[in-house]
Amino acid sequence: MMTQPLGNSPHFSVLWRESLEALNLRAGGRYIDGTLGAGGHAFGILERIAPDGQLLGLDVDSIALEIARKRLEPFSDNAKLVQSNFSGMAQVARELNFSPVQGVLLDLGVSSMQLDNPARGFSFQGDGPLDMRLGETQGDLTAARIVNEWREEDLVKIFFEVGEEPQARRFARAIVETRQHAQFKTTLELAHLLQRVSGGRSVGREKKPIHPATKVFQALRITVNRELENLRSGLDAAMETLEPGGRLVVITFHSLEDRIVKHFIRDAASERENLPGVPVYLAQAKIPTLKIITKKPLEAGTEEQASNRRSRSAKLRIAEKI
Repeated sequence: MMTQPLGNSPHFSVLWRESLEALNLRAGGRYIDGTLGAGGHAFGILERIAPDGQLLGLDVDSIALEIARKRLEPFSDNAKLVQSNFSGMAQVARELNFSPVQGVLLDLGVSSMQLDNPARGFSFQGDGPLDMRLGETQGDLTAARIVNEWREEDLVKIFFEVGEEPQARRFARAIVETRQHAQFKTTLELAHLLQRVSGGRSVGREKKPIHPATKVFQALRITVNRELENLRSGLDAAMETLEPGGRLVVITFHSLEDRIVKHFIRDAASERENLPGVPVYLAQAKIPTLKIITKKPLEAGTEEQASNRRSRSAKLRIAEKI
């Protein structure tokens, strides 16, 4: 049974064993970890493709990249670590002559070490600046700019469509009214307003109560970092980088992310029937480029869910390039 090494970090990667098995790792292979984080998945990959295997690790977060670099010191000759969003993996791989590869791993969302740092502005559990940028290369759009400058209808749109927040309109209206008197600067200022407006509870259909700021903060983070757009671009980039027989392994934590991955894989694995009487070259017949390995996503077991709350919403999908 594979066990997850701690290395130089207390961070544990979600669905660690399942994702390594899904990659179908082999010694001497080349793999891309597009969301390096603290290097937990990368450590396991490098350990199993030794001694000649190579890993390209990408992350937009320079802090995470430095943590991963220290954690992966035993494999320094086999790992290339680059500060980049995974949406640009194909270009980075070309520049480093690192393609084709036998597997691509994407572990989406924000890590616990980012959430636990109030200075990053991701969490309403501690007070920090309303920032939420995952890395220095994300541009100048912050959560503060969105809540202080965007129109009410635009706030409603992202809260409802991206955050799936049923109180989207009520929250947006309260934000716009409040900012007329004072700008939002910190996470707790925003969280306290949302809690007050909601009456202290979420009115959604969740099995367990969640903090009323949860979905709004999630929507802001996803919007600030263009996570859904980057995911679509990243999936295309992965397909460009993978060799035939290579594995695409994606872990999601949000229903919108999972839907994008599910539809991408399903579309790439489907055939388009030709219209009767129409030549193939005119009908642009589609040849499948992926084989679905998991019809239903894998989820964390009860033991992992008990020890890591973040794993409860995780879904792992696997596909293989044809």
